[in-house]
Amino acid sequence: MARRLTATLLMLGALAISSPLLAHHGNAAFSDKPITLKDGKVTSFSWSNPHSLVEFDAKDDKGKMQHWVVETAAPQALVLIGWSKSSLQPGDVIAVTMYQAKTGAPAGRLQKIVLADGSELHDTQLGADGSGKARYNNPDGETPGVKKQ
Repeated sequence: MARRLTATLLMLGALAISSPLLAHHGNAAFSDKPITLKDGKVTSFSWSNPHSLVEFDAKDDKGKMQHWVVETAAPQALVLIGWSKSSLQPGDVIAVTMYQAKTGAPAGRLQKIVLADGSELHDTQLGADGSGKARYNNPDGETPGVKKQ
């Protein structure tokens, strides 16, 4: 009886610990519809686990300059689609398409970044770029996510 009670308590404890971890990887905190902020200026790029972060300044829909933070995947996932820790530098001018936080805070989950030269950096979690084509199946033969040189 004591053994069964101990096993039950251990299972409940494991479930209680794992639930926040599973919830962390959902997209429930973000809007379902992407927004695009143009003429943003990178202020910081944190190449870190569990999510790399891009911080930038851009005008909101009312024209007011705001500081934004957008999260993307971990470095080990980003490297697989062509990112590196030097993909973004402070001062880079970017357009950011993201799923904004439902709270309206200037934060969100990245869909893609378009750099001044027209090249794009995509996130890994959210799949295709909106065109219905997965970023890994590029008919032009270029490697998606890799900055043009």
